[in-house]
Amino acid sequence: MSVPGNAEILREYLAYLRIEKGLRPLSIEAYERDLLQFAEFLELENTVFLHARQQHVSGFLEHLGKHGVESRSAARKLSCLRGLYRWLLLDKKIDRDPTLNLDSPSAWKVLPKSLAQSEVKSMLEQAGMAADHPEADAIALRDRAILELLYAGGLRVSELTGLHVADLSLDAGRVLVRGKGDKERIVPLGRAAVEALETYLKQGRPALAKSSSLAVTLFLSVRGEPLTRQWIWQLVKQSDRHASPHMLRHSCATHMVEGGADLRTVQTLLGHADIATTQVYTHLALGRLKAVHREHHPRAKRSPQEP
Repeated sequence: MSVPGNAEILREYLAYLRIEKGLRPLSIEAYERDLLQFAEFLELENTVFLHARQQHVSGFLEHLGKHGVESRSAARKLSCLRGLYRWLLLDKKIDRDPTLNLDSPSAWKVLPKSLAQSEVKSMLEQAGMAADHPEADAIALRDRAILELLYAGGLRVSELTGLHVADLSLDAGRVLVRGKGDKERIVPLGRAAVEALETYLKQGRPALAKSSSLAVTLFLSVRGEPLTRQWIWQLVKQSDRHASPHMLRHSCATHMVEGGADLRTVQTLLGHADIATTQVYTHLALGRLKAVHREHHPRAKRSPQEP
């Protein structure tokens, strides 16, 4: 009986991700790129997915490091391989998982870049001021609402562009978000974000939706069409050339942890399936814990005689 080749296994696995896991096309494309890269490495080793052993996976990670791949990217690729081999194991196509007991690259030990609270405040205050269109006021209100929502809710760009007006519950201060794999979560919103969204809905969106009265998408272009992911990136860059939508997401999490939020709460807010993804913020939580300990534990306080 012949062993299925890499192409056949890859085709079946991607179909599984699309149909059973409900992943979106962009996510599936990312999985495909990472798995094709591993398949090419295995071909050099004269083996296939089904015959790969732990030394092949560790060799692949070493190969990535030698070619300048950052640890965060290597960690993502290893996570992708783990998903593949869990599926192969459950489907009884293999009897051992070659990704077990492998130390992941230390991507989650490096805190993603985030903005200072003063930088976020400055960005939000200046949002939309440079608009130069007949609908300038509507555009300014829209842009302010977008940035407030990205920061307040820690949304991914794809989650923001997929929002509908009906997903908002502003009286309750929350929004329904559809994340990876179409998993839904309720994200609470602060006063500033709620006010920005209310103003946009009353004074901004009607002017943008005039050519498309049936539009259900929350954020619209001047032509009344849904905004693209690329457009959101450009908006953030225009507001702060050093920032990105993902940086606003990390800033949301960072500032919450610095303020005392626990990691489980941040995990729920960001829609992380695995707490390991949220553990990138662990050292911030430890810093807060140490500060509270010094402040409140009777044996942690310095004596008046200590320098």
